[in-house]
Amino acid sequence: MSFSKKSMLGLSLLAGLGQAFDEVSPLFGYGTDTKVRGVNLGGWLVLEPWITPSIFDAVGDAAVDEWSLCTILGADECRSVLAQHWSSFITQDDFNQIAATGMNHVRIPVGYWALEHLDGDPYVDGQLSYLDSAITWARAAGLKIMVDLHGAPGSQNGFDNSGKRGYIGWQQGNNVNDTKTALQALAKRYAGDTDVVTAIEALNEPNTPGGVNEDGLKQYYYDSWGVAREASQDTTVVLHDGFQPTESWNGFMSESTGVWYVMMDTHHYEVFDSSLLAMDVNTHATNACNFAKQHVITSDKWTVVGEWTGAMTDCAKYLNGKGIGARYDGSYTGSSALGSCDGKSVGTVDGLSDSDRSNLRQFIEAQLDAFEKGAGWLYWTWKTEGAPEWDMQAQIAGGVFPNPVTSRQFPGQCQ
Repeated sequence: MSFSKKSMLGLSLLAGLGQAFDEVSPLFGYGTDTKVRGVNLGGWLVLEPWITPSIFDAVGDAAVDEWSLCTILGADECRSVLAQHWSSFITQDDFNQIAATGMNHVRIPVGYWALEHLDGDPYVDGQLSYLDSAITWARAAGLKIMVDLHGAPGSQNGFDNSGKRGYIGWQQGNNVNDTKTALQALAKRYAGDTDVVTAIEALNEPNTPGGVNEDGLKQYYYDSWGVAREASQDTTVVLHDGFQPTESWNGFMSESTGVWYVMMDTHHYEVFDSSLLAMDVNTHATNACNFAKQHVITSDKWTVVGEWTGAMTDCAKYLNGKGIGARYDGSYTGSSALGSCDGKSVGTVDGLSDSDRSNLRQFIEAQLDAFEKGAGWLYWTWKTEGAPEWDMQAQIAGGVFPNPVTSRQFPGQCQ
């Protein structure tokens, strides 16, 4: 049976549920002038070496992602190390601080291994009790949560943030079915918490340029919508654009096709290409404004920029991967130095130069204005061990991220 026939069969069965729906979500004001304003809790329940380098440095050069970390440590020691991290990295106080700035959302990445153990996996579980706590903390702080399936079996993108760096094997073997099983468990677990868990992201950053088959991804998205609807009629299902132009998904899973409460997630970074790194802050700001015009407001679905940063260098330690250098200072293979990473690789916001601090604030404000032309934004990321261009908590404390998030020192950058 062809992809399209299978998809429409599934949709017709699900549409038969008789759900009456409006284009505005009942759980949050998606589809209204109420903007998503939020932040990611990156590096908490899914590790990334650049966010918490100390965990990886303690194990040695071979630990480059969560998979290799747990392989080296073994299950018992890995669970001990991670439990200490999970219990201390994020607490109720973080949620209180986030809410105090005027934000209303938190996006929380979680890996499939928190929900199911597959033969041969070195991963350990235990994350879900902390995710449960996060929902309690968010409820107390008046925040909404987007739960994000950040890592899939086989890796959907080959990035260390999927849990396993290197080969993209997500669509091989039983991996897609296992991903759906994990998503189903996630949706069922929080079906009774829709006052807080208003959205579930089906899969973070499936890498279609890297080889993920787009028709297969579309089928998975249809199936994910069905899985979410079995658990809750009202939870918004979030689809990442797969690194394709967001508007290229127009017509897919739109209201006219019989589905409801679907959101697109697109990510915007200007640090992973040498030509972008060479640009000045005004050009970066213009890029952000143009990105919103071309790829956010042109979407036929609610569209959030679910990851973005104030960074204009790739200097943060291990940002490109542990053992891989930075383009900005020429330590990345094949790159030519554009400047120094002193104070930007590991440091504090206060340690940045006055011009860097001003430029960081200007670029952040431009992106806030740009992305609120769509459904809103979620910054990457809330907390790091010393990456000053990325650490929202430190940026707020240092006066380079607006607090409240609606305040401006550089107004009117996106007309």
